[in-house]
Amino acid sequence: MKELGKVLATFSATKESSGLPRPKVKELNLIKDFGIENDKFAGKKLDQTVMIVGLKSYEIALEEGINLEFGSLGENILLNFDPHDLEVGTRLIIGEAIIEITQICTVCNHLSVFDKNLPQLLKVHRGLYCKIIKSGFISKDMEAKIKDKND
Repeated sequence: MKELGKVLATFSATKESSGLPRPKVKELNLIKDFGIENDKFAGKKLDQTVMIVGLKSYEIALEEGINLEFGSLGENILLNFDPHDLEVGTRLIIGEAIIEITQICTVCNHLSVFDKNLPQLLKVHRGLYCKIIKSGFISKDMEAKIKDKND
């Protein structure tokens, strides 16, 4: 298993919340074949139940003078490394949970509420959708590792 980095923060879109940034939460309970417990998107598109974003996406915005609050990109898990360096199909182990990258998140115009240039700026760094392979809790400071094919 290759260590990649750590979880910086976790976010969940509760049924009460709307829009961005997503509310910060102490931990996420990932449930296989369902999604994130208490998240308003749970039980919908199982290949897109978890979104991961790296700090680099916020740094790209900041370099252009766009200072975003964490959670603004709609992520569930903010990581201290760039997950965009990983391929679709890569499985990450975080705590007990295992998630698999299913697709690159397409640019959405929701981001233009922060800055009209943001969707284009982050077109390849918007985030990655994942599905849950194994249930588990994820919280700040947990290590993220790549799951080898042999594990």
